Amino acid sequence: MAQSSYRPSVHPVAIISRQFCAPYPVDLTIASKLLTINKGDFTATDVNGNVMFRIKGRFFTLHGRHILLDAARNPMLTFQHKILTAHKRWQVFRGDTTAEKDLLFSVKKSSLIQFKTQLDVFLAGNTNEDVCDFKIKGSWGDRSCTIYLGNTLTIIAQMHKNNIIGRDRFAVTVYPNVDYAFIVALVVVLEEIHDDRHRHIGPALAP
Repeated sequence: MAQSSYRPSVHPVAIISRQFCAPYPVDLTIASKLLTINKGDFTATDVNGNVMFRIKGRFFTLHGRHILLDAARNPMLTFQHKILTAHKRWQVFRGDTTAEKDLLFSVKKSSLIQFKTQLDVFLAGNTNEDVCDFKIKGSWGDRSCTIYLGNTLTIIAQMHKNNIIGRDRFAVTVYPNVDYAFIVALVVVLEEIHDDRHRHIGPALAP
């Protein structure tokens, strides 16, 4: 459940679209379908059980590609694992494409060896990557992670986990004025970065 008080962002945090920025906290459940041929299928539902987004998983692809669909099953985002990287970098593109011009943001581990989850998120325009645009910190084992605006203490979303048979469920609270489609995308990338113990895609070379 959402907390009772928040510190809303002064300006909307709209990465996918401002239409996904609500003036109130948004509670979502992201459920991973564990028993599917396409490893990495997810659904994101609201508090009433309505499907807000669907994420179609990879099907034996080198880049582990995913597609995020809206409720009407229109493609919104494409996720792609960037091979030959040392920090488990994922790239997220607008629409059903991986063209460089459509890159929205990328996510990578803050360091190679981690005892706690710490990821850096860089928007496409942040080519120098001196400072991250968003930071994810927490314990992936407990599925207790917090998403911050840059390197500040400003929280924009929080997540935790609960389980039922056949599914892995992530409860996510998105703070007011924050793009909840963007937060769903980050949670999916979180899952993929940490769910690599059953697959090994190429050698790690580049940053």
